[in-house]
Amino acid sequence: MYLETPLLSFALLKIKTLYILKMLEEKNDNLHEADGKSGIEINDSVANDAIETSDSENLTKDLVSETENEVEKQENDHQEALDVITSSNAAESEDETLKDRHDIPMQDYNTFSLDALVNELKKLVNIDKVMSVKDHIEEIKKAFLLQYHHLIEEKKEEFLASNPDPNEEFEYHLPLKSKFDEYYNVFRDKRNAHFKHLQTNLKSNLENRLAIVEELKELINPQENIKDTLKHFNELRERWKNAGAIPKDKYNHVWNNYHFHVENFYDYLHLDREARDLDFKHNLELKQKIIARVEELVNDTDVSKSFRELQDLHRIWKEEIGPVSKEHRDAIWNQFSELTKKIHDKRELLFESQRANEQKNLETKKEIIAKIEVLGSEKVNSHSQWLIQIQKVEELRNEFFAAGKVPSEVNEETWAAFKTAVRNFNAFKNSFYKDIKKDQNDNLNKKLALVAKAKELQESTDFSATTPVMKQIQEEWKQIGHVPKKYSDKIWKEFKDACNHYFDKLKEHKSEENSEEVAAFDNKKAYLDTLRSFQLTGDHKTDLDAIKAHIETWKGFGKVPFSRRHIEGKFNKILDALFEKLSLSKKESEMMRFANRIDSLSDSNDTRKLDNEKIFIMRKIEEVQNEIFQLENNIQFFTNTKNAKKENSIVTEVRKNIAIHKESLEVWKDKLKQLRNLGQE
Repeated sequence: MYLETPLLSFALLKIKTLYILKMLEEKNDNLHEADGKSGIEINDSVANDAIETSDSENLTKDLVSETENEVEKQENDHQEALDVITSSNAAESEDETLKDRHDIPMQDYNTFSLDALVNELKKLVNIDKVMSVKDHIEEIKKAFLLQYHHLIEEKKEEFLASNPDPNEEFEYHLPLKSKFDEYYNVFRDKRNAHFKHLQTNLKSNLENRLAIVEELKELINPQENIKDTLKHFNELRERWKNAGAIPKDKYNHVWNNYHFHVENFYDYLHLDREARDLDFKHNLELKQKIIARVEELVNDTDVSKSFRELQDLHRIWKEEIGPVSKEHRDAIWNQFSELTKKIHDKRELLFESQRANEQKNLETKKEIIAKIEVLGSEKVNSHSQWLIQIQKVEELRNEFFAAGKVPSEVNEETWAAFKTAVRNFNAFKNSFYKDIKKDQNDNLNKKLALVAKAKELQESTDFSATTPVMKQIQEEWKQIGHVPKKYSDKIWKEFKDACNHYFDKLKEHKSEENSEEVAAFDNKKAYLDTLRSFQLTGDHKTDLDAIKAHIETWKGFGKVPFSRRHIEGKFNKILDALFEKLSLSKKESEMMRFANRIDSLSDSNDTRKLDNEKIFIMRKIEEVQNEIFQLENNIQFFTNTKNAKKENSIVTEVRKNIAIHKESLEVWKDKLKQLRNLGQE
């Protein structure tokens, strides 16, 4: 913008000061004359006058100096407020998408959990105007990495405490970090593409505007026809209006230069005075309207909103409204800048209030850190008590993150104190569990010995001697305590497989010796031929009753030898074909086959297999539920995208899958219910 400072006010103030000093000097002279002194006394008076004059001059200098300092301070205060607005307008002039950032609230992301931060990032990344969310996303990034690195540090400390082996490397994967990186990379790519496109135009626009300024300089030429000059001037203004964005660091300089030469053109070129004065009047009215609006904004309670509007009004003042006459130029600008200063001061008061709140947050966080430090020094002698301590620290940790921002100058210091307190607590806790670790390693060696013994005996055919030993091994296993978690599942599987292998062989051996089971097999084998020749009548109820009768007959034959249980599969295959012809629902046929299978297991008195069947079904229920949950999340993702309409086919397919899984889930639940009812009988 063209230079507008309160120089006129300063000059008037200086003249007024000098006038007061002159009056003081005249008053002193009159007092001397009233004394009626002459001769030597007069000479003394002259000497005194000289001294007084010297003092007066010094006083004048002091007062002028104070006045200059006061005016300078006033100018600096005004300039500070103007610089804030100019800087923001320069950035938005370079990239218009920045204006939309005011419509998106900047939240205290330090209070968000890792999950909430990732969800917020996902939401912001989908906004088209990437620069409007740039600051928000960078704040989210800082908050996320702060918590993430803290979590990794804790996990690493736990790992090192429980794994003294230096050759074992620490590894920890957080799926949320992968999600965060995925969304942030999308933002980064969009931002880089935006910058590339922006930079392509900024340089050429700048060169274009500088060329227009150079043409403005050449307009002041008395030799040219006034009408041609005016026409050229209006063309330049129109070109300037459509010249486009320029780099923000050049904004103020280029606009000030432009306005200087526009004013020069108005002031020094012999224009049509009437047309010029009319333009001056129009511009004055527009600027007075802006001032009137700013006066309203001064009293508005929403300071942030007022400041944003003030920012727009400054842009209009600078970029859209031309100059006013010289007699009004300084006065109207001073009025505008004074009002700007008032709104700026209100904004600073708001910031001070926010800083006071940050100070309050700091005190809260200090109290939390102190509590963690206390917990890190309390002696605890049992695992159950440590679980309580760990829970307390976790709650304090959540309170710390929820407490909000602290003053930026102590942020790193506060965060470091928090990490140290947590680290000391973990070290104290880990020292306790190191002792427990020794006991767990001893238990591990005991169980590994039992695993080796079970594997050694699993192929034994001396059933009378081996069976009591295997049962004794199982009892010993139950009496041994916990082992390190990372080995627990592996050694249990090895032990269970060895035991199951032996007892399965034992049951097979017993079955082969059972003549009744052999007879049952022969009867079932013969009955398969009868069942194969069975024809449906076409009447649904009659045919269903007939199939149920065949099932009951089959059950009545009894158990078959373990080695010949394949015949049950042949029977089920025939049933499947009949059920298909009968057009039973999938659920009905599935449940009838399951009932037949459970009856077979029940008749065999094999509680272990029944238990295994129950565990298998419970796991299937969990798997199906997880799959449904994942599919429903996918639905939510697709419906939230801006291309949701184009993805209707995908959404429909996903919904079909959800329905299929829900139907399957009901079948598995019914199976589990049937098993549990069997246990109650």
